[in-house]
Amino acid sequence: MRATLGSQEAIAERISGADWHGIAHDLDSYGNALLTQLLTPAECQALIALYACKDLFRSRVVMERHGFGRGEYQYFSYPLPDLIGDLRQLLYPRLAPLANRWHASMHIDTRFPQQHADFIARCHGAGQLRPTPLMLQYGAGDYNCLHQDLYGEHVFPLQVAILLSQPGQDFSGGEFVMTEQRPRMQSRAEVVPLTRGDAVIFAVHNRPLQGQRGAYRVNLRHGVSRIRSGTRHTLGVIFHDAQ
Repeated sequence: MRATLGSQEAIAERISGADWHGIAHDLDSYGNALLTQLLTPAECQALIALYACKDLFRSRVVMERHGFGRGEYQYFSYPLPDLIGDLRQLLYPRLAPLANRWHASMHIDTRFPQQHADFIARCHGAGQLRPTPLMLQYGAGDYNCLHQDLYGEHVFPLQVAILLSQPGQDFSGGEFVMTEQRPRMQSRAEVVPLTRGDAVIFAVHNRPLQGQRGAYRVNLRHGVSRIRSGTRHTLGVIFHDAQ
């Protein structure tokens, strides 16, 4: 599976070559940031092919049955496929300092260790044992309602979604959407443009916003607009595990 999905060294090189100063600025300013061309077209296609491998997944969710929208997704089981485990381990240390800074600004006591394995050990010690990386599959007419991926007491405040399909070729519609609710104000919506292989890093729940009296928390949700044609696949990389 390693050869099919690409080497850890190649993924590490792409991650280290990203503009992390600019990413931090965008996350601070908007609650989301683009990491372009994180995966190659071949890696995206290989990941899509995994969706049919039922033994790789611990559960399948048909969204309409739960009022989550339309479409479906599957949560991976441990051990994760190599590339997905690599993405978790390599992206987390880049985001942990920002997560700690956000928590300090929002007066949240929890701090995050530098290595993902140490954070996962914390989750597992609290009974959050189920892996949360997932793959989502949408067809024409499907959509994902605005939501937050929390899953338990221990929540890493950032997560990543990687578009595996090519807009305009594999599907149309299906934009990644975020809303931000500021106290005593109407919600702000933002559409994040993605092409195949692009990742969006975004706030799971809250982010700090600087006001006249210091930082305060704003609440964010994310979803996917209606797919107008074709099939759309996405990989979700969530850094905390679930109860």
